[in-house]
Amino acid sequence: MTGTFGFYYIADVFRNRKMFSAKPWSGLLTTGFITNFFDTLGIGSFAQQTAVFKFFKLIDDRLIPGTMNVGNTIPVVMQTFIFMTMVEVDSITLFSMSTAAPLGALLGAGIVSRMSRRGIQIGLGCGLLAVALIIIAGFLDLMPVGGEAIGLRGWKLAVIIVMSFIFGALQTIGVGFYAPCMAMVYALGMHPLTAFPIMMTATAMLMAAGGARFVKQGAYDRKASFSLTIAGVAGVILAAYVVKSLPLLVLKWVVLFIVLYTSGWMFLSARRNELDPKVTVI
Repeated sequence: MTGTFGFYYIADVFRNRKMFSAKPWSGLLTTGFITNFFDTLGIGSFAQQTAVFKFFKLIDDRLIPGTMNVGNTIPVVMQTFIFMTMVEVDSITLFSMSTAAPLGALLGAGIVSRMSRRGIQIGLGCGLLAVALIIIAGFLDLMPVGGEAIGLRGWKLAVIIVMSFIFGALQTIGVGFYAPCMAMVYALGMHPLTAFPIMMTATAMLMAAGGARFVKQGAYDRKASFSLTIAGVAGVILAAYVVKSLPLLVLKWVVLFIVLYTSGWMFLSARRNELDPKVTVI
């Protein structure tokens, strides 16, 4: 999938290179490097890239979704291969979750799209906040949480598959997959590091298919996407080895930060939607 996508994507970029905007390469490349560095840490990149593109007016707002999906696909696929070879994870758990998420995006998108976006954001924000409090309770030895398992079986596997399906559907309306996935993996007793190959694999499968659609329709900024791809690959390589070298305690704090950050972002987004109900996200 990535090879086919990459061929048509790069060919399209070079075929239309004379139509590149006058926006500076430095700003676009820096955005790609920094956001994909943090994406590899599990924080995600779409929210940051959207903010940068809108604040500095680097590309047309209409092209932001396509630009991010196309430009980040190859860096995310690279994250997948790096973490699948660096981190030991149960193949059944990996395959089940990575299949459920794209199916959720395909089959559950219609249902999710009819739900209140603000309600989803508030609910997910509350859920992530609850997980964060559980993690803090674990740090204080008030409640056992987390573990070092590399896979799940029985009812836990069933729960994580269903949740992956739901998270995949939510991603179609702009709710990130990373933090909810990481929170569930940790809450069900798996090693925090196992979340990374699972998150990257599921997201890569989603983006390779979605990115191809944007390329076919020409609904993306070619210069910005190409910058995200080139600089993003460098950011991924650097961050992947940073994550791999983190001790377990530090990694748990990283998980806590990501969950709190995403929870706060959900509440903030819900607030913005309340103030401007006309805002829609593709």
